[in-house]
Amino acid sequence: MQTSPAHAAHHNDREIETLEEFDATVSARGTLAGFRVQAVDLTDRTRELLAADTAGAVFLGCPMRENAAAKVRADGALVFPPLPDLPFDPYRGLLYTPDELFAGLDKGYEQTPDALAYAWFQQTKADGDIFASTLRSVHDDAVSDALDELLRGTRVVGVMGGHAMARGTEAYAGAARLGRELARAGFTVATGGGPGAMEAANLGAYAAPFEDAMLDEACELLAKAPSFTPSITDWAGAAFEVRDRWPGGGGSVGIPTWFYGHEPPNAFASHIAKYFANATREDGLLARSNAGVVFLPGAAGTVQEIFDSATPNYYESRGEPTPMVLVNRHHWTEKLPTWPLLQALARERSMEARIALVDRIEEAPGALKRLTR
Repeated sequence: MQTSPAHAAHHNDREIETLEEFDATVSARGTLAGFRVQAVDLTDRTRELLAADTAGAVFLGCPMRENAAAKVRADGALVFPPLPDLPFDPYRGLLYTPDELFAGLDKGYEQTPDALAYAWFQQTKADGDIFASTLRSVHDDAVSDALDELLRGTRVVGVMGGHAMARGTEAYAGAARLGRELARAGFTVATGGGPGAMEAANLGAYAAPFEDAMLDEACELLAKAPSFTPSITDWAGAAFEVRDRWPGGGGSVGIPTWFYGHEPPNAFASHIAKYFANATREDGLLARSNAGVVFLPGAAGTVQEIFDSATPNYYESRGEPTPMVLVNRHHWTEKLPTWPLLQALARERSMEARIALVDRIEEAPGALKRLTR
């Protein structure tokens, strides 16, 4: 996939999300009238702000000097000031990176921006503060906008599965090989962004540019911290050790949530769209999986995702049904008999030709290919 978050904004629209875009716009057009500027530090761009027409512009969380702020307000611009006491930026224009969310991991996970944002969420949710809930909504909308910009024009395959899948198991290695094969086939791999099967698929996409042996070695290194319990610090540290040993891996997307605070994001997704609202996150992940979804064995969350995906396919509310591949016949017909119900829903509808059940994870890419013909 394309992995240049600094240039994710589209220059044909009126959004400015980096300082480079700001400079290019001022240089090329000489005006900021009607533009939306998101979370760009403009404290060193006072001269440009004083000189440019900013009528109808909107500045979302952009630090600027007071004389510049007064001038753009006088022009008729709308200025939403930065909120420096928050552990996150509600106006952010780009998705998160693992380095950003795990900054300070060497001092313990509890000190990272990811953990601090979750603590803030828990506190404000308990308080019922309407301002806090507004900030959460603004943040999640900004993340959705950044995600759409990143994925525009790409073929996205979602990989769903449970967080309990442990590193060091054959199931984990199989999910990683799946992510690698999908990435090598030109798909953008998107997951729920958490541990277990989600991390494995993102790891596979990260490993795609390397020789096959790299993934085997990486799985061995990760197995020393098989789960994010009891220590998220150790679990995440092992992932960064792999990234340090093999820098420059392939890109993929993780879409986790602070709603499940006990589940940290994984460090192998190059772009992380983290949400406060889990419903927004769930629907957004499935809606953006325009090339299909692979469902690995999971529990209640994965079952929910299967039918969240099946509903728009059933009604064709998003257009032509997208492929759905369920992996592990025993799991989906006996342990959690989801497949018979999915078959019954699909019968005599166009989605019937877009669902498949396979025994082994290695069969999933072939099934996905057959369903897209």
